[in-house]
Amino acid sequence: MSKYYKQTKIVVPENPIQELIKVNCLLKNLVHSGQFTEALHLFRQSHSSLHLRPDHYTVSTALTACANFHETRVGDQLHAHSIQSGLKRFPHVTNTLLSLYAKSCRLDSVKRVFDEIKEPDVYSHTTLLSACMKLGEVDYARRMFDQMPQRNVAVWNAMITGCTGNGHDEVAFDLFPSMHALGEKADKYTFASVLSLCSLEQFDFGSVADAYGVFEEVGFEVGDSITYNAIIAGLVSIDRDEEALFVFKDMQTASLKPTELTFVSIMGACLFSKFARQVHGQAIKMCFEDCTSVNNAAITMYSNCGDIDSARLVFNRLQEKDIVSWNAIIASYAQEDSSHEAMLAYLQMQRNEIEPDEFTIGSLLASSDMVEAVEMIQAVVVKKALISKVEVSNALLSAFCKNGETEQASKVFNGMESRNLISWNSMISGFLLNGSPFCALHQFSTLLVQGWRPNHYTLSLVLSVCASISDLRYGKQVHAYLLRFGYFFRTLLGNALIALYSKCGDLTWSLRVFENMTEKDSISWNSIISAYAQHGEGEEAIRWFEAMRYSSEVTPDKATFTAILSACSRSGLVSEGIRLFDLMVNGYGIDPEADHFSCIVDLLGRAGFLDIAAGLMKDRGFGIEPSVWWSLLSSCAAHGHLQLGCIAAEFLIETGKDDPAFYVVLSNLYANAGKWEESAKLRELMKKCGVVKQPGSSWIAS
Repeated sequence: MSKYYKQTKIVVPENPIQELIKVNCLLKNLVHSGQFTEALHLFRQSHSSLHLRPDHYTVSTALTACANFHETRVGDQLHAHSIQSGLKRFPHVTNTLLSLYAKSCRLDSVKRVFDEIKEPDVYSHTTLLSACMKLGEVDYARRMFDQMPQRNVAVWNAMITGCTGNGHDEVAFDLFPSMHALGEKADKYTFASVLSLCSLEQFDFGSVADAYGVFEEVGFEVGDSITYNAIIAGLVSIDRDEEALFVFKDMQTASLKPTELTFVSIMGACLFSKFARQVHGQAIKMCFEDCTSVNNAAITMYSNCGDIDSARLVFNRLQEKDIVSWNAIIASYAQEDSSHEAMLAYLQMQRNEIEPDEFTIGSLLASSDMVEAVEMIQAVVVKKALISKVEVSNALLSAFCKNGETEQASKVFNGMESRNLISWNSMISGFLLNGSPFCALHQFSTLLVQGWRPNHYTLSLVLSVCASISDLRYGKQVHAYLLRFGYFFRTLLGNALIALYSKCGDLTWSLRVFENMTEKDSISWNSIISAYAQHGEGEEAIRWFEAMRYSSEVTPDKATFTAILSACSRSGLVSEGIRLFDLMVNGYGIDPEADHFSCIVDLLGRAGFLDIAAGLMKDRGFGIEPSVWWSLLSSCAAHGHLQLGCIAAEFLIETGKDDPAFYVVLSNLYANAGKWEESAKLRELMKKCGVVKQPGSSWIAS
């Protein structure tokens, strides 16, 4: 029996009003403390008393007890009593009735009570809207919302939180910018609701950016830890890391103490070791050193910065490791392509009696560089009954494909109980990477026949397949498909189409696709420059390169200069090539890599400037890649420069690669110089080493 109830005795009062006030206070205390049965018992006792007459406060409090206790039978009786006694005319009685029926999922009763209210207040509207959203009547809620003469922030929040809490996320995203456009200021609950959706990848995050813009306007007016955490998490989710760090700084300027969630979110924005150490140091200073979730985030943070030693140190010092901790360190090793370390961490995890989940298996498979390791993990997956998870099966077939075992990948694919689009994409990608383009096209056809709808990534893979075999007819069919279903606005697909038409010899269509793209990234510009380079249109490639430089969209990168230097090499534009190479180094501060040196050496070599090319390689010093030496050897063969050709060939042979092309080119170089004896000796060396020249092949059938 409750202490409140024990203190309550319904006796003949000297002042019934004071006694009723006392009863109402006791009822309120019982409800607030969650003692709903005792509250209803006290109400019955007061109601049966001849000397007390429950008023609207008594009834509304008893209705609250019914709503929280889901006591609909007593609630219906109280509803009848409120009508009979005339107490229903009081707003807090009708509002509590709305709450009762909403919590009991009786939407018809909610609507009926609401319709009977002459002047609904904010609580009435918010209860109705929330009930409709929760019970799936979104269209009705929106109609009622649109009919409301006045809508304050509480009503907007009822709609937005109702949407986010009941799976109608797109509606919530639509409402937020409308709220701002109509001049209604968002509060912390609005921000928290909208930004709680930021982890859902299927949305366009323009609304999250809008939320940040609104937050910048209202500033500290609505700022509390919850709001700041939501804003930081939202910005990190859309890769606006710099803004997230600024908000983190503003949060502390506003004298708000970062919480555990703050550090977990902001660590995802630290992609450089300098910032990572500062944020981690601050977390330790604020006594989060032993917090498992913060340490887990720190492991991932250091891994993203490429600082695997710091990630390992945080992991080793962590006293209470959970499954997330182990997954984080295994994923860190996988990211560094350290399959041995990842496997050792997994074995240690097993010794600590922590069972793997789909994330553990995914990281292990991503780092596996041997078929035997993949097969071992497959046995673990079957033993642990994880094979039924589609994410695990997808990772498994991807790992087999990565290791060249498309047949085993197909067995996994065919044995899957359920598949998603990632499963199909993984198989198509696997066939493409392993030189089975026709199998990839057959897989795509099967996907369509079985009623699946490809996404932009699927279509980009198929376009890459068509480009690899110069299948213009099939490629045009895919082009028509993406136009029909509205995929063309995707930059990824535009880039794939440029490459397709270029490799199929249709430069006109490459240019047409490029010019019709609404958004171009660096890959788009690189693709059109490469297209002209492949077709020997060096001057046109330079024209597009200059257009890229002066556009405000993108900046030339390493791949851009590889493409433009290749264009100069193929077209014999020596002076332009040297100018662009100098621009890359001194104008853009890009350190030349193997591809750049290969292109400039090839450019100079083709033009006969072999000594200059050799001098450039000498200035480079150690670490010259075989591809650069191969470019020099080819040029020496073309111009009959025996001495320099021998030096290049000697280096290539010492690399240990038994490429017969090295021997053949050098042998021909000796022969062309009249060194028949040396040429014959080299041919004999090929036979002794078992190096066999591969016969030529052609797609053209006889």
